[in-house]
Amino acid sequence: MTVRGKKTVRDLRRGSRSALLRRLYFDGPLSRQELGAVTGLSAGSISNVTGELIADGLIEECGSVESDGGRPRILLRVAARRAFLVGVDVGETQVRVALFDLARTELAASDRPLSDQGHDVDHVVELILAGLAEVLERTGTDPAAVLGVGIGVPGIVEQGAGDRGAGDRDGLGIVVHGQTVGWDAVPLGRLLRAGTDLPLFVDNGAKTLGQAEMWFGAGRGVRHAVVALFGSGVGACVIADGARFRGATSSAGEWGHTKVHVGGRRCRCGARGCLEAYVGAEALLERWGAAPPGGEKAGLAALLAAAEAGEPAAAALLAEAAEYLGAGIADLVNLFNPERIVIGGWAGLLLGPRLLPGIRAAATEYALRFPREQTSIVLGTLGPEAVTVGAATLPLSDFLDSGGEFPSRAAERATAVRSGGR
Repeated sequence: MTVRGKKTVRDLRRGSRSALLRRLYFDGPLSRQELGAVTGLSAGSISNVTGELIADGLIEECGSVESDGGRPRILLRVAARRAFLVGVDVGETQVRVALFDLARTELAASDRPLSDQGHDVDHVVELILAGLAEVLERTGTDPAAVLGVGIGVPGIVEQGAGDRGAGDRDGLGIVVHGQTVGWDAVPLGRLLRAGTDLPLFVDNGAKTLGQAEMWFGAGRGVRHAVVALFGSGVGACVIADGARFRGATSSAGEWGHTKVHVGGRRCRCGARGCLEAYVGAEALLERWGAAPPGGEKAGLAALLAAAEAGEPAAAALLAEAAEYLGAGIADLVNLFNPERIVIGGWAGLLLGPRLLPGIRAAATEYALRFPREQTSIVLGTLGPEAVTVGAATLPLSDFLDSGGEFPSRAAERATAVRSGGR
């Protein structure tokens, strides 16, 4: 009988594998001696675990470095093509599906525009599954080598009972509440499961953007941050002591629906005076009233060009947007006391170079002086597709936590446990 809370030998082994994989993934290549120093594991444990990981094909030798008076030290790194990740961004105008290797190299992508059906759930599910089939077929990737499909969606994601973990990859309990796109308790996990056997991981798009920027981009090196998503809508991912802050029901970070004007403009969520109703790309183009055909990205580029050319209405609108964003960021500074605020999203990166000075000035004007002085405000560094990259980190995180366990092996073990096997 297993004592509750007591770690088994399997737990300890998995923890050691996870610690080494994480260090090699984020900081590698490293030698065995360096791994011992940064993980605290004994030389014997390092030797045994790295031997296992090499035998499993998860890590590989990649050269050597000179040591002080001894033999050269062999460097180790994660084997980039041992496994693959899928990231999906359910955006405002399209669904993007991308296949990555473990080094985050994009191997194939499928961009499928939303039709006149918009965010009709069945339509979105169809686009996700079609894009998934396309990227796997184009690259000839064996689905057994895919760690999972991570999906960033607009809205609040309910994960079901318990936190996501190595034993909870079926996605059947995933429910999405997307008020701005008309999704009310959509069982997205169950709908997708009908079309794929791959492990499913779903989270809010702003939170996947936040994880990507914290792991690989402008958020690296800090423990307290806010990553803001500025696109058609507005959202945020709050990082508290290195972890994403989710709140009681995973809705923390709905920054775009904080109020900046009591009784103000009507927002897509149905309320009035939301920040998103003033600075979201859709709202900016509505307020400008001169958006050319070609979609929001073309319209926002035209608005920016008009402002750069000195058109008074366009310049005034963007100056006002910078002030609203700065005031909203001041609220984040006062509420969460972050070390860094990162502005990302396709609209944020497009307009950021022009708006950033005004945003910083407004944040300084509206925030409390002391916490504002401790906070830097910067642009994201991962580009406009960072939500897709962040979505791919969802199965990656599960893989690293499990110590490099492939989903098929976890499923086999779970089946054995349910049937009474060992």
